[in-house]
Amino acid sequence: MRRMMAAALGALLTGTAWAGEAPLYQPVPDWVTPAPPVGPVGPVGPSTAAPVAILFDTQQRLKDGQVWSYVDTATRMASAEILQQAGTLSIPWQPDHGDLIVHRLEIVRGPEHIDLLAPGAKRFTVLRREQQLEQRQVNGILTATLPIEGLRIGDVVHFTFSVTSRDTALKGQVQTVAPLPASPARFGFVRTRLLWPATDAIHWKTYVEGVKPVERTVAGLHEWVVEGVLPKQPEWPGDMPVRFNHPVVVEASSYAGWADVSKSIAPLFATAGLIPAGSPLAAEVARIAAAESDPVKRAALALALVQDKVRYLYNGLNGGGYRPQAPAETWSLRYGDCKAKTLLLLALLHGLGIEAEAVLAPAGLGDVVDDRLPLPGAFDHVVVRATIGGESLWLDGTMSGTRLADIRDVPSFRRVLPLRADGAALMEIPFRANARPDAEIALTLDQSAGIRLPTLMTARIQFRGQAAAMMGLVADQATAEQRRDMVQGIIAKLVGEVRLDDETLAYDPATGVAVVTATGTLSSGWSFERERRRYGLDRTIGQIEFAPDRARQAWRALPVAVNGLERTIYRTRLILPKGMDGFTLGGDTALAETIAGRTITRRAGLADGAVVVEDEVVGAAREIAPDKVAAARARVALARTRALEVVAPGGQASLYANVVAARRTGALKPLLAAYARSIAHDPEDREVYLNRARFLAGVYDFAGAIPDISKALSIEPDVETYLWRAGLYATIGDETKRKADLDEAMALDPAGMATVVAMANYRMSAGEKDAALALVQEHVDAGGKEAIQYLAEKAELLGMAGRTDEALAAMDEVVAQSPNDSNLLNQRCWLKATLNVQLDSALKDCTRAIELSESRLAALDSRAMVHYRMGHLDQAMVDIEEVLKTEPDEAATLYLRGIIRNRQGKTAEAKADLAAARTMWPQIDRDYGRWGIRA
Repeated sequence: MRRMMAAALGALLTGTAWAGEAPLYQPVPDWVTPAPPVGPVGPVGPSTAAPVAILFDTQQRLKDGQVWSYVDTATRMASAEILQQAGTLSIPWQPDHGDLIVHRLEIVRGPEHIDLLAPGAKRFTVLRREQQLEQRQVNGILTATLPIEGLRIGDVVHFTFSVTSRDTALKGQVQTVAPLPASPARFGFVRTRLLWPATDAIHWKTYVEGVKPVERTVAGLHEWVVEGVLPKQPEWPGDMPVRFNHPVVVEASSYAGWADVSKSIAPLFATAGLIPAGSPLAAEVARIAAAESDPVKRAALALALVQDKVRYLYNGLNGGGYRPQAPAETWSLRYGDCKAKTLLLLALLHGLGIEAEAVLAPAGLGDVVDDRLPLPGAFDHVVVRATIGGESLWLDGTMSGTRLADIRDVPSFRRVLPLRADGAALMEIPFRANARPDAEIALTLDQSAGIRLPTLMTARIQFRGQAAAMMGLVADQATAEQRRDMVQGIIAKLVGEVRLDDETLAYDPATGVAVVTATGTLSSGWSFERERRRYGLDRTIGQIEFAPDRARQAWRALPVAVNGLERTIYRTRLILPKGMDGFTLGGDTALAETIAGRTITRRAGLADGAVVVEDEVVGAAREIAPDKVAAARARVALARTRALEVVAPGGQASLYANVVAARRTGALKPLLAAYARSIAHDPEDREVYLNRARFLAGVYDFAGAIPDISKALSIEPDVETYLWRAGLYATIGDETKRKADLDEAMALDPAGMATVVAMANYRMSAGEKDAALALVQEHVDAGGKEAIQYLAEKAELLGMAGRTDEALAAMDEVVAQSPNDSNLLNQRCWLKATLNVQLDSALKDCTRAIELSESRLAALDSRAMVHYRMGHLDQAMVDIEEVLKTEPDEAATLYLRGIIRNRQGKTAEAKADLAAARTMWPQIDRDYGRWGIRA
């Protein structure tokens, strides 16, 4: 059925009529009240201060079952953008629903009126195109287009047209919707006018605040008029139920009430004689009757037939806005819209002896129908209500995948209108959650290799209902790449960024269930908070978006809409690292309560080296009542503070220790196998190679990462990847290949800061001191926002070159420009420490940086170096331990601790620290040796 058109012009083009397929050219009808003239002497003349919309006059006449909609517009070409947008007129209409009549088209240029409809002028071209075919709609819309030649900035386009409409299905009844422009919209002149015979019982209703229509009866015609832009309408929160969001329109109809609407549409869904004996549909009725004697099971089979054997296609042709095509035609064509599918299902059910009726529903408009003027246009959908054993079954032929287990599920509509010969009132649909879960998610996260290493993931998700049917379509018709992209998107929403190495998508039409499976790798999910490593396992409370704003007095009486029909089950298994004990669960390990309109049931436990969690979320309400909003918000906030998590023993885990243990136990092999599968899965995707390279570099196999980076560069070279590989070559001591990669990066991005700094550092390490400094000095001299960073880099290079005084002077200049920048203070402290000069002021710089910085670890590490240079080993160890408590894998900090421990006679501990540092930074002895610091 038709959707009520919300746009201003679209709101006028409703109904069904007998018409031709070309625009008509006729004078303005005599029932129209003319708008003020458009011109330099008129009250809406196109001055530079005028609004862009100089004129917007809409008038409608409702008479003898016809709605004649007249539109008079004048638009000022105030800019090149508006000229581009408005320079071509484009008017859609449906010829079997009404006539398009062009009355006037002119350019107003100062005192000149240029008639674009004069004899010999170009006329509108008619295009036939189904603009909504991708939404499975065939509506017969034609589009009349006309480019306006010679249009200039400052011109006014004055266009006047009408659309007539008559819907034979409504048997002389009329309905219409007209816009009521409100501030902040600006118009020179705006009017909405309705006209109907005074003897006709036309009802009208508006939902706009501040509207004061003028009504009068003249010469037997009743006139309803609103002129001018209405006051700005109240703002409302976006989370309120739709019925409170009133459209800024006026509606008018000849229907006396909802019973009148019901009575007028009901004959269109009468089924008598629609399935003749011996017809193909009669055979289907007989087949279902023979298969099942239980009426509920018969209804399920009939619904499955309509859902699965007849595809959806909206048909608005030949008066199809309200009139359904016959069941025999639907069955023969094997397609139909909601009207056709409903009539087919009704006929089948009646043939099976099941009581059933059609009901109109507001699918796209939600529960806004509650307060609407009674008219058929308040609905855009129709479904079946079957009654079996006193129980209502709500059956929607346009849905997919409904099976016997789902037969008692209810739709999301709040109110519907039964279609009955004697008429009916609006009926409320009772609320209840779906019988079966919309989705069942089984997720295994294998963290057995260690807290700091990647996670192996296995996922299996079962979908039911409409989502399952859509996936079935993808499984049957999409390409392999499209299926993979779909699965990737589904899994990413569940676990975040993930690299899949295998996936499947399958649909079982017998059960209406789609199954998605996937395996892959993702980053470790452990975070460091409150002195412990923690893994969040909440998949329910965190997904609840409930933060309604009811601060304004006018909003406090408004309920909050929630997605009430959902039912989802999450089953998560987290395999914990081998060789670690003492894991505990935190937060709510058990739940059985309703929170913000959702009933959440949780069971969580820890046993046999794994955490197992089962969460079920079931919708419990459509909305939260105003007096319950504050309590619901408070409960959600409290629940989020008690999110389910796994807490690891001890403090911050060391990646180095994790890697050493994993190498010893062979725990890296499954991860490497997963990366290999990922590469085999997408061998032309450079990211899979970079992904494995990151892993290998992360477990200190720097040389092993280089071939994967090289493969990625062969697929698509880029600066960042060349710089990465150059850094790895520096790490393993291959300066020749480091230089080659830096040359490639410079060729691609010679002015990029990362490239320039990397090349300058290479040249300095290669003994090309002057060239290194010249490269950076060029960018210092260039100025700009990066000049200060280049000057800081110059200071570092001067220090490496042994030009101590110049280095300190450059760094002092940097700090002087931003004396409270903690990073710059830390840089100066570190420079002095490495150069072993001005240690007292270096200590002050570091301490000040620690005080100013939110992340103080770098400054603590620098201060430890200052203390070491000053011989304050105990103070150095205090700062070192503070750093390593949070970042146990800081190679430089471990190296310095190893040196100090050696001096303290703690040989074994020192050896372990130095071994870790050298593994993480293979050139650390050489680099620290340049500063005169040796283990």
